[in-house]
Amino acid sequence: MLRLTDFIIDCPDTMKLAAFYSEVTGRPIKDGSHEDWAGIQFGEIELAFIRVDDYRAPHWPDTEHPKQFHLDFEVDDVESEQRRVVGLGATLQRDFIGPEGYGWRIFTDPIGHPFCLCHNKGVVWTDEGPVWPKRG
Repeated sequence: MLRLTDFIIDCPDTMKLAAFYSEVTGRPIKDGSHEDWAGIQFGEIELAFIRVDDYRAPHWPDTEHPKQFHLDFEVDDVESEQRRVVGLGATLQRDFIGPEGYGWRIFTDPIGHPFCLCHNKGVVWTDEGPVWPKRG
C-alpha cells in the first residue's frame, strides 16, 4: 500500500514560509515546528517546509531555474483572494482568467515558489477544452 503523507518544500527559513502558507490557507502551523522543519496539516497530508543551506529559488517561468512544483488553490473569488495573498507577500506573475471569469492566476510566494489561485468550480474539462457552467 502506498499513501502520500507529506509534500515537502525546500526553503531558507521554515517558520517564515510556513507562516506565509498558514495565512494563505487559514490553517495553523503544527506544534513542534522549528527552524529546520515546519508543517501545516491538511487531513492526512502535511505541507512541510525543510531548511536548506544555500537555497536557490526557482525563477518562474525561466527553464534554467525550473519551478520544480507548484500548488493550486481553488477559490470562490479570485479578486479578493489576490488582494489578500499579495498583502501577505505574494507576487502576481500571470493572469489566465477568461472572459467568463474562470481560469487561474499565477503567483510566486515570498521566496519564489509558484502557486495558482484557480476559479474553476463547475468547469468540465473535455478533450476539446473546458466547458463553462451557465451563468445566470
